Amino acid sequence: MLKNYKLLLLTCLCLPPLTSLAQSKLINNINGYTVSNGKLVEFKALQFNGDVIEKIYLENEHLPYSTNTSIVRIDGQGKTLLPGLIDAHGHVLSYGLSLMRAQLRGSVTEQQAVETVVAFRQLQPTMQWIQGRGWNQVLWPQQNFPVAASLDKVFPDTPVWLVRIDGHAGWANSAAMKIAGISSATTSPEGGEIIKYADGQPTGVFIDNAMSLITTKIPQPSIDEQQEILLTALTSLAKQGLTSVHDAGIGSDTIAAYQALDYADKLPIRVYAMIDAQDPEFDKMMQAGPMASGSDKLHISSVKISADGALGSRGAALIEDYSDLAGHKGLLLYSKKDLGDTIQQAMDAGFQVNTHAIGDHANKIVLDHYQANIATSNSRHLRHRIEHAQVLQLADIPRFAQLNVIASMQATHATSDKNMALDRIGNARIKGAYAWRKLLNANTIIAAGSDFPIESPNPFYGLHASVTRQDHDNQPVDGWYRRESMNLTEALATFTTHAAFAAHQEQMIGQLVPKRKADFILIDKDIFAINPKDIWKTKVLETWVDGERVE
Repeated sequence: MLKNYKLLLLTCLCLPPLTSLAQSKLINNINGYTVSNGKLVEFKALQFNGDVIEKIYLENEHLPYSTNTSIVRIDGQGKTLLPGLIDAHGHVLSYGLSLMRAQLRGSVTEQQAVETVVAFRQLQPTMQWIQGRGWNQVLWPQQNFPVAASLDKVFPDTPVWLVRIDGHAGWANSAAMKIAGISSATTSPEGGEIIKYADGQPTGVFIDNAMSLITTKIPQPSIDEQQEILLTALTSLAKQGLTSVHDAGIGSDTIAAYQALDYADKLPIRVYAMIDAQDPEFDKMMQAGPMASGSDKLHISSVKISADGALGSRGAALIEDYSDLAGHKGLLLYSKKDLGDTIQQAMDAGFQVNTHAIGDHANKIVLDHYQANIATSNSRHLRHRIEHAQVLQLADIPRFAQLNVIASMQATHATSDKNMALDRIGNARIKGAYAWRKLLNANTIIAAGSDFPIESPNPFYGLHASVTRQDHDNQPVDGWYRRESMNLTEALATFTTHAAFAAHQEQMIGQLVPKRKADFILIDKDIFAINPKDIWKTKVLETWVDGERVE
């Protein structure tokens, strides 16, 4: 028996590694681009074996002989090949659900939004609750918040809940408010606001923490249902050229759904998930520490905290009054002590802390907490992040690099918010808003995302906005505060190397060099050769993860 065991062991030791038994693949006839050490590298072919890159071939390098039968050749047909793009801030479950809900993005009046919901209801006649997302009153003629009465006319008995484009406000009809027990006597919770008429009756709009008064009454999908929703969302994201996504705030049930998909080897792209600090199981998860995964597809070692609301709904916490609403400074979703305690708890547990902060007050408070708590927890190496970092005091910009804090930002927020941001914060504060160039000049790492489903997850929209500071109609002509723009190499880095760095995955993904994962995409345009105004029109032809085509 022992003799046989020794023979088996000797045989195993003599066998070559499994990766060497696999056949190398070579994609040639391509315009290849990757960013390495901040510089753009161009190449003409990519060779990989299994899920690992073996070599990229520069223009002056010879390809393997065509007679080499150990290499499978793939003709790239002259297309452009990029590293798999990474979205550093999205909401996968919400995106999946949005694909199954009324789409109100682009509604130009309150009545048009209502008509969209009516049309959606005809397609989904059996749903107990009608849900939708994407309305934006800033695009409407009077820019007033919507009211329940306009929904009540067509949905007198069926509850309706419609989330604003930024996810920080919701619009309910009277049937929904009745189920939730909302009346003139209901008070706004801390960190939230129930918009009311002068007589005290609720209008139907709920801001930030007040949204939970309605959402807790809506039946939530089971873990099994969440798996299907997540899979639908991730498959859609892969089609758009994303090979990895940072899921910004998930609960314990969604974690279980992800783990089930990972265990079954069903995740089409990589997921770097942040634990929602509001989850009832948060304390237990902090005690357990970062979660090990069975594969390279799922990582759960960070926490998502929300410090304030959003600028469009005037929930972002500002130091001074809103320029277009005297006496109002926005909303802090935690007391200063509770926010500090939560940050400290997560840092002490070994988690990267990623805190949503949009207003200059929220950003300053978060940076203050980070400065104190990074020192006491000795966690500078965890590369804590501020999600959005949208409106900053100029004096706070250098603090990101000083504290080794990453700015996780979304370029399309600038081009979407340009219609209202100046009204909200005025000429002085706008100098520190959406300030990509100032942050880069201060040696800040910017990781790019989209904040889908608030914005489209299409990463080429983000690349376009990063470079042009324009919308898809090429407005404004010279770009919105164009001096804050990036060049295309910098923008590509924010969606690749920097986003990978923001997830502690720079040794695995983010660039196409030997020993990294074979995550890449083929696209229909050479984005470095076309007019930047057309970048957003780019189409993804193929998406590869771990050396396998997934879309």
